[in-house]
Amino acid sequence: MRQASKAIRKHILALLSDGHFHSGETIAQQVGLSRTAVAGHISQLADWGLDVFKVKGKGYRLERGFPLLSADSIKRHLGNTKRAVIDVESVLPSTNTEMKKRIASKREDLENGDVVFAEIQTDGRGRHGRSWLAPVGGSLTFSMYWSFPDGYQSMAGLSLLVGLAVCDALKEFGVEDAELKWPNDIYLQGKKLAGVLIEVEGQIGATAHSVIGIGLNVCVPDNQYDVGQPHSDLASYLGTIPDRNALAAEIIKSLWSYLPKFTQQGFGPFTAYWEALDLYADKRIVLQMGEKRFSGIDRGVDASGALLVETQDGITRFHGGEVSLRGN
Repeated sequence: MRQASKAIRKHILALLSDGHFHSGETIAQQVGLSRTAVAGHISQLADWGLDVFKVKGKGYRLERGFPLLSADSIKRHLGNTKRAVIDVESVLPSTNTEMKKRIASKREDLENGDVVFAEIQTDGRGRHGRSWLAPVGGSLTFSMYWSFPDGYQSMAGLSLLVGLAVCDALKEFGVEDAELKWPNDIYLQGKKLAGVLIEVEGQIGATAHSVIGIGLNVCVPDNQYDVGQPHSDLASYLGTIPDRNALAAEIIKSLWSYLPKFTQQGFGPFTAYWEALDLYADKRIVLQMGEKRFSGIDRGVDASGALLVETQDGITRFHGGEVSLRGN
């Protein structure tokens, strides 16, 4: 997307986010375009998921206004915890894709803990290439950079570790009963609340550059949005919509707290904590791996983050990226 178009759409999004009507003429004057051109930009934003409607004589309005994500606001909530780049973009194909581009281009001096957020993702992804659908203003979608000098093998269990960090952050908002589904989903009241997507750049035997992608449902009413599976959101659970900037800062702080120890010691020190939050602990589960199905009892995880499944042949270990899991 050209920089001029990005700036115009960012301006329009900022205007509409208050939830009030704005006439096409007023918007056109503010962005220096014709009303026809404004209508085109708004149509594109709507195609990307912005819930906007038009009333003749009144103009454009969002179904539900929302406070925009703000890098300055997130930094204020972070305080002096750590210096890092907090970047908020209005529209990106995918925050993971954007972070991978920044790694590949080396045009920026990336530091551990740098983060990029997007209000709108036009091509968000989950595991196995599935799309990640998120209503504009109703979710947190972001990616964090973290490097592992000891290479790819030292990242074993990273997606599980990130799930723990998210659950810890949620406690600060009154969510005490979030659970984890191996290897990278956060559940609330038996339904998916958030997902983690880890991607890696780098050569074998060299420093691994990881992209930690997180998508979290903040206000995604299940009677309005079909995201392809049963889902939960924080607003329904808490009875109010939490401040997304404060929530973003809390998750970032939690990740900054967990990741240094993980980088040095691996996942081993965190196994007991993860098992305490295991959605399927000691329950019969079914795993699909390619054309094969395995059934057994979930017996937790090992120090590499592998899932331990008790079958008639004993304990079998399963590693992430190969398996989908569901209760039997």
